[in-house]
This record gives sequence, C-alpha cells and structure tokens, in this order.
Amino acid sequence: MHRIHLVRHGLSESNLSTEVNKRKPDHAIELAPEGHEQAKKAGRFLGEHIQEGVEGFHRRRVLMLVSPYLRTRQTADGVEEGIRKQGLEYVRKEALSLREQSFGLFDGYSTEELAEVYPREYAHYEKHAQFEGMDAGLKGEFFAPMPMGESRARVCDRVRTSFGMIHRAMDDGYSDIVVVSHGVTIRCFAREWKHLPWEWCENEPNPANCSILTLEGKRDCKWKMERIFEGFGHPKDPAHEKQEHREEGHV
Repeated sequence: MHRIHLVRHGLSESNLSTEVNKRKPDHAIELAPEGHEQAKKAGRFLGEHIQEGVEGFHRRRVLMLVSPYLRTRQTADGVEEGIRKQGLEYVRKEALSLREQSFGLFDGYSTEELAEVYPREYAHYEKHAQFEGMDAGLKGEFFAPMPMGESRARVCDRVRTSFGMIHRAMDDGYSDIVVVSHGVTIRCFAREWKHLPWEWCENEPNPANCSILTLEGKRDCKWKMERIFEGFGHPKDPAHEKQEHREEGHV
C-alpha cells in the first residue's frame, strides 16, 4: 500500500487581510506567525503517522513535493521538521505543477471592483460561471477562465502532470508521498487521482489550514480517501470568510 498525504499551507497573511493581494503577488504571500506553529503541529502528527508504517513496507521512505510559493515553502519547513524528528528517510523537491490557481488580472479585487475595473473581462467570466452543472444551482466556475490566469479545469490539467513523478517514486520504493500545496490545488489533485466528476471539486469545501487529506491504495486499484488531520479553521469574521471564498477559487 502507498499513501499520498495532501497538506494545505498554514494560516497566511492574506488569510488575515484581503488587501495584501493588492500589494504582493500571490507567490510572495507569507505565513502569518500562527501559520508557522500550525505547520509544526501538522508535521509532528504526520511524522508520527508515517512512522507507524504502511502495509507492505518494512522501511518508510518519504518524498515531499512542495509548491514553490513562499507560504507553502514555509509550511513544508514545519512539516519537514516533524518528519526529520522521526528519523525517516526523505527527499524534498519543489513541483511547479502544484502551485496555487492563478487569478491573473482578478487577483486582489472584489467582485464589485472587477465589474468596474475590468467590465469586459468580468462579463466574459460571468458568462461561463452562469452555466449550471448536473447539480441544480451549481455554477460552472470550474470551467471559467480568469483573464491572464486559470480556470480550475486548467489547474486539474497541470496537477495531473505530477502523477508520473509520483508513480516513479512509488516504483522506486517510496512508501509515502507528502504534497504541500493549496486548497484549490489539493481539491483538483484528489479529483484527478480518484477520477471524480468536476462537480465534486466544486462541491468540496476548501480544506482547513494545515489539514491533511490522505489517499491510500495500490497501483491500478481503488484508493481510499480520509482526512487524518483536521487542521485549523480561519478566525470567524466576515473579512476572513470572504477571503476563504476567494481561496476556494471563486471570484
């Protein structure tokens, strides 16, 4: 049996303020101080969980695949500390294909501002978003492209390019793959790995900060999916809930 552990980054500075995306590009967003502590706690849990072992492996080997964004690099530092303390053999690599969804020109703007600043681009996006899927009321934002950015469908396409590297690592004897990434990217990864319909990706809420979603199985057979670490929810106020809506990939 192999395991893939999908870890979302810790609480970031943009989770605390919707204005930060107007000052910084998304790849430069850092963790908030609390996010560093969350990453260490998640790392301690994951290190102990991996050390307990998985069927078919006498020696645990770990491949860490990390989004190149600053907040995921910083999260991976905390997770790596927990893995290292268990004495586990591991390799850490960055994976461009596991970065966050790009909002392009829409990054940092509210819906109201978009309609004013980019009226034509926003109207084009809304044309796609108004399409409904098989589930009544479920909009088609999954396919809606951001100008100079991406749709969630495009994120799924690029996430799938990392699967060859993961399969090779499994063939080379790695028992556990740790992916440190972002909310939308993790949902897209799970969708692609388990061949789920696109509506699942839209209905699935973003994982909490530093939560761990584990896929367990063997090549060419059904994989079990379980959230083994719940993570840490955002502070409950309207500003943070609005930012989380954005991080779920919605305009």
